[in-house]
Amino acid sequence: MDTFFSKGNTAMSAVFVLIGILSSTGVQFTGAQSVGVCYGLNGNNLPTKQAVVDLYKSKGIGKMRMYDPDEGVLQALRGSNIEVILGVSDKNKLQDLTNARAATDWVNKYVKAYSPNVKIKYIAVGNEVHPGDAAAGSVLPAIKNIQKSISSANLQGQIKVSTAIDTTLLGKSYPPKEGVFSDSASQYIKPIISFLASNGAPLLANVYPYFSYVNNRQSIGLDYALFTKKGANEVGYQNLFDALLDSVYAALEKVGAPNVKVVVSESGWPSEGGTAATVDNAGTYYKNLINHAKGGTPKRPNGPIETYLFAMFDENLKQGPEIERHFGLFRPDKSPKYQLSFN
Repeated sequence: MDTFFSKGNTAMSAVFVLIGILSSTGVQFTGAQSVGVCYGLNGNNLPTKQAVVDLYKSKGIGKMRMYDPDEGVLQALRGSNIEVILGVSDKNKLQDLTNARAATDWVNKYVKAYSPNVKIKYIAVGNEVHPGDAAAGSVLPAIKNIQKSISSANLQGQIKVSTAIDTTLLGKSYPPKEGVFSDSASQYIKPIISFLASNGAPLLANVYPYFSYVNNRQSIGLDYALFTKKGANEVGYQNLFDALLDSVYAALEKVGAPNVKVVVSESGWPSEGGTAATVDNAGTYYKNLINHAKGGTPKRPNGPIETYLFAMFDENLKQGPEIERHFGLFRPDKSPKYQLSFN
């Protein structure tokens, strides 16, 4: 994540949920397998890669997002049955992948070599690349080259190639039905979306009610951001997550891509380091998001919403404001902040 906006038994299940709500460490909840967790490596005190994969398995977390290929993680994932978003977030690497041979070599090394027993589901070519970035012109050519290499390896039915955007590409996001890409973003994103549509690939979007809330507190209530608001607002929305996600769907419709699915490739809430960044708020957000992701949004009611929580660990080497280092669901010693259960 880059900081932007500165960017079986119902009764028994209910008992477990109640125990979790009363838990002093936060929350206990169950979630559908529509929810995964992002695994970042920006820390000097994190567990071994095998220990991390073992933690995903022991907690029943069935999906992982990786930001760049790491052979240690890929080796640990062999036979795990964990679905993976494999990323290319290094902007220098994006430039390299505009070369078809380099893209083929990348796919052979990181995808084909592991695909028999690592369940790579998506490849995210670029993370939060903005229209004015030097890397912007590399994203679509790199996507096309990776797609061609995936098809040559006969993996196109298994793996979809996309990119991850943030919601700053929207020129308008409220009311959600009026969501539209900004003029500056349209030239960049429209050809990418057209390519995704023609290949049946989703658009990955990093969706952060937290940042929208802290930058617009005069208009947005904390309850609306945390899924705790009672009743819908004047435009029929009960939470900010749905409003942001549906504004992306509205923008897709306006560029002629109503059938492109959005995968929420990041969403999270920090536990310290900034406004409204507390363990209680973060625990509430994650609990409610996991539960909410089982369903849909007003614009796309047929769920679930495939969502990746940001992030697995607090990462002490993350650049940027202090909050960037406090998005972990787990501490580096693998102890949970919120007693999460994904079963």
